[in-house]
Amino acid sequence: MAGKTAFVTGADRGVGLALVKGLLAHDYKVFAGQYAAETAELHSLREQLPKQLTVIPLDIASDQSVAAALEAVSRETERIDLLINNGAILGDIGATVLDPLNFAEMLDVFNVNTLGSLRMSQAFMPLLLKSESRFLVNVSSEAGSIGDCHRESWYAYCMSKAALNMQSKLIHNGIKRHGGRVLVVHPGWVQTYMQGKLDAGAALTPEQSASSIQQLIAERLRLPAAEAECEYVDYAGEALHW
Repeated sequence: MAGKTAFVTGADRGVGLALVKGLLAHDYKVFAGQYAAETAELHSLREQLPKQLTVIPLDIASDQSVAAALEAVSRETERIDLLINNGAILGDIGATVLDPLNFAEMLDVFNVNTLGSLRMSQAFMPLLLKSESRFLVNVSSEAGSIGDCHRESWYAYCMSKAALNMQSKLIHNGIKRHGGRVLVVHPGWVQTYMQGKLDAGAALTPEQSASSIQQLIAERLRLPAAEAECEYVDYAGEALHW
């Protein structure tokens, strides 16, 4: 994996930040998409590894921000070996169809979780296809599974992740003949700030989730791209129902 280049969105904290750390440890040159106010940890990493880590201001909900990120990356490299679309927001998780629903908020969630990933994939695809790996990873969720849906609420998040899953399959169909591949992964129940505060009761630390995702990536990079299908799996590699 030495000498590879990766872009990770949603890299401020949580799984995204842990992925950045893991990729740096495997000698990747990493571009980290930063949305929130810069975290001390990301800043510290950049100071320690200024030639290996570039922090890119990025709002994946904005066409202009994604275009600016592409311009910034293109000044440093002609290719991206690995694009990890990790950025996401949660939205309301309590309201059912029997309650008032905030449709404006739902549109915001779709704009980030679904269209944000598509903005990034479309913008960076020329750089991705110039690499040998040509690997796109979309961090989805078990909440996007229609076959295993058990919830009565979480409308915005579940629907946006289901749409991301379809998007992933469409992209895979479009780039497979060019040697590209797409992996859709559920990171597990992770100790993150998705609900506004740290979910300390979750089963996995961000580092555990990120390490498992990196292992999935490494395993698939050892396989010929021509044989790759668009997989929807959890962090342990178990197949999920679309």
